Amino acid sequence: MPDMTRIFLIRHALVEAAARLTVYGAKDVALCEETLTRERPAHAWLARRLPTRARWYCTPLARTRATAMAIFAAGYPEQELTDLPHFVEQHLGEWQGLTHEEFTAVLRDPPHPFWDHGADEKPPGGESLSDVVARVGPTLEAVADENEGADAVIVAHGGSIRAALAHACNFTPYQALQFSVKNLSVTRLERQDGHWKVGCVNEEPPLA
Repeated sequence: MPDMTRIFLIRHALVEAAARLTVYGAKDVALCEETLTRERPAHAWLARRLPTRARWYCTPLARTRATAMAIFAAGYPEQELTDLPHFVEQHLGEWQGLTHEEFTAVLRDPPHPFWDHGADEKPPGGESLSDVVARVGPTLEAVADENEGADAVIVAHGGSIRAALAHACNFTPYQALQFSVKNLSVTRLERQDGHWKVGCVNEEPPLA
């Protein structure tokens, strides 16, 4: 379709087991080496699924760049990766790195039915999901402007992908947390004439 800009958002691969025992947020944690081998079919599916003439972006956190490199190794032509600092995961401030039990104990608001914390919870020294939407939204628009009428791939995080959906669809933070965004899933947003629509959310590799 002419003048259609497509943004493909990929959530990074599974992180190391030690990190998964905590609420790691925007901490720079590594991917799970033991899982990388099992994820190769998913990387190969992404290499086939994503448009071949796309500009690629990732966040400054190592897990997104490592995920992009795994997709390239699985058959996608290797691309230059541009950092998008404003697409990093929600920063949880003083609560970042706590175990899930410790995190639950310090919450001030009731947790969301589908998430560890409430949609408006703002940890000391950290961000609420609304804060994430406020930084992700303008960056999403800028990426669409840079790639008008073309395709872009952003390897990012569950929180920033939900924030992109909230911006594109004018969802509340509570509504944004109702979306499942699994590791190595594809979410596609399309912009035409300044308007956004959702092509897909949380598209996963087919089961083996």
